[in-house]
Amino acid sequence: MRILVVEDEPTLAAQLAEGIKSVGYVVDVAHNGVDGHFMGETQPYDAIVLDIGLPQMDGITVLKKWRASGRTLPVLILTARDTWREKVAGIDAGADDYLTKPFHMEELLARLRALIRRAGGHASTEFVCGPLTLDTRSSRASVDGTALTLTSHEYRVLAYLMHHPGEIVSRAELTEHIYAQDFDRDSNTVEVFIARLRKKLPPGLIETVRGLGYRLNKAQ
Repeated sequence: MRILVVEDEPTLAAQLAEGIKSVGYVVDVAHNGVDGHFMGETQPYDAIVLDIGLPQMDGITVLKKWRASGRTLPVLILTARDTWREKVAGIDAGADDYLTKPFHMEELLARLRALIRRAGGHASTEFVCGPLTLDTRSSRASVDGTALTLTSHEYRVLAYLMHHPGEIVSRAELTEHIYAQDFDRDSNTVEVFIARLRKKLPPGLIETVRGLGYRLNKAQ
């Protein structure tokens, strides 16, 4: 899953990126509203963390522009302490949730997980597909209760498929969601990760739909 952080304070931006990466997400960072708006408008993020007080273009304006152009992805806004008017303005502009600075990283991660789950129509922090279970809180997967040993990229591929069970996911879509913007992407490596995952999962759990992509088989 790929997250955009739009935060102008360098130390906080770095802390947010590091914390979000630590639980298996891919993170891009923008340090002003203009760059953040462009990245959110043109890249396929699964969620966005958006500071309200941004240079060049404020967060409320950025959010309104995204919503006006039809961007429906989950957005978590960051507001200053005790500024209830910012919270109201953010929610009215189309934010899905808010967090007041200062905050604990664990709370931000929990709110992000909830937003991504709800966007995909999931209620639980555990995703289950036949014998396979993915725990988004611990970033771990298991088969029939036995933990799987996965690389970071294998986990990202599996997590994205688990968030879209029964759906055909193209190789290009997987590539967009498992790599950061500045990463040297090669969509052919997705085939390598799929092959590795198949060796660790029950046969037939990940199907290849010829010419279209891959599908997690919910019937398993």
